[in-house]
Amino acid sequence: MTLEPAVGAALMLLVLADIVLTVLYARAGTGLLAPSWNRAVWASLRALATLSGRRRGAVLSLAGPLIVVLLIGFWALGLTVAAALMVQPGLGTAIRPSSGATPTDFVTALLVAGNSLSIVGGGEYSPHTTGTRILFLVDSLVGTSVLSLVLSYLVQVYSSLRDRNALALTIDLMTGRTGDAAEMLARLMPGGDCSTAVSELGNLARALAATKEAHHFYPLLFYFRFEDPAYAVSRFGFVLLDLTTLIGTAIDRQQYGSLVRSAAVMSLRQGTLLLLETLDRNFPTVPKRAEAAATGRDRQSYAAAVDTLERAGIAARPDGIDRYGAERRTWEPLVRRVAPSLGYGLDDIDRRGRIAGPPRHAGGPDELGGGLRTGG
Repeated sequence: MTLEPAVGAALMLLVLADIVLTVLYARAGTGLLAPSWNRAVWASLRALATLSGRRRGAVLSLAGPLIVVLLIGFWALGLTVAAALMVQPGLGTAIRPSSGATPTDFVTALLVAGNSLSIVGGGEYSPHTTGTRILFLVDSLVGTSVLSLVLSYLVQVYSSLRDRNALALTIDLMTGRTGDAAEMLARLMPGGDCSTAVSELGNLARALAATKEAHHFYPLLFYFRFEDPAYAVSRFGFVLLDLTTLIGTAIDRQQYGSLVRSAAVMSLRQGTLLLLETLDRNFPTVPKRAEAAATGRDRQSYAAAVDTLERAGIAARPDGIDRYGAERRTWEPLVRRVAPSLGYGLDDIDRRGRIAGPPRHAGGPDELGGGLRTGG
């Protein structure tokens, strides 16, 4: 009696537990092996991307699909090795080919195990005892069940990825493709009319809640990175947090009180923070570096936002700059941690901060986005 079958059974249970926790339990950070495996692949890709120069973004954009393929291969290899450890002691006695001698090496055991995980009785080798027949049957049930689960899981991952991209693109289009929350607010309140803004933000809040839960259910979504920063979670998260901060500090609270105090605005803020915190907690972040205070940048950003709102006919509050800076400093560090993890710089995320200059007072509401679009 050898230890191989016991080791094989333990390994198979471990891999199956990892699959169940990843696919069925489906909560971020609960897998036994998959999270560490995915992080290792991601770290390797980051190292390769660092050496790729201008192709860095393209290399990182391969991470999501490659991690999916390698994770499936990792599970398949783990189950095959486990089954091979249980099969090998029976080669030549309880498990034999239809004719000829029976090799007993581990490569042959892997071949037999792979066949047993796919179809009962598949391949040249077949079981000849009750115990090995049951082993082949169990292997077949495990293989077909895992295949069905993984295929269903992949469908859900890519469906959620499509929904996340749709949300990101919707937000980007609402900013006029500038990535500027002030431009988005100006379009939500044309001529200072906020009658439809609450319903529009409510729709965004529902889509955002679905995206947040998708990232919690399907951690693989963390690794899907696109070259266009408009699709980055940190980008649209920054826009939404900046938008809700501007609503609370930059527009007249008496005139637009129904918008400022609406549940939609609070839901957007809280939902965005939950999404970014989930990513920050479960995604392998880059080493944190101390950054200089961005007070000057905040002031320029606020001044540019107020100018944009005034040109759109919205009653703005130039005196809200201190409160804006204070609120922004409560959530901006989170964005600064998350954005570099996927290879984006703050200039990719904070579009108004990148191009903010002296306030502009020329022009009218029909020029919305004209001065900022060059940064999109």
